[in-house]
Amino acid sequence: MISIRQQDATINIAVFGEFTLKDYQTFEEDALYSIQFQGPVSVLLDLRDMHGYTLDMAWEELRFTRDHARDFRRIAVVTSDQWIAWSAWVSRLFIDVDVELFDDIAPAEQWLAQAGQ
Repeated sequence: MISIRQQDATINIAVFGEFTLKDYQTFEEDALYSIQFQGPVSVLLDLRDMHGYTLDMAWEELRFTRDHARDFRRIAVVTSDQWIAWSAWVSRLFIDVDVELFDDIAPAEQWLAQAGQ
């Protein structure tokens, strides 16, 4: 399950439990709507309460992020899970977007705020 909150030009996403394809498609709809009316957006992806993800979601994330790489300013991923951190690092190889990993939410929010300056 996910929670999505729009704040200015940042989309805040928190994932609880398993991250599914349906959850990711909900994010895609919100992101595309924001991009259409605001231009490039930043994403705060809080994965601290995520307990896994489906393979089809991971594939869709890679496809969507690659297809819309120029539509994102920065992506902040908050997690302490080393596997998720490693997969975020690998994703950077396929997209031209600033992606940073954080253990806590406050530094992630500060980093994203710098993108708007």
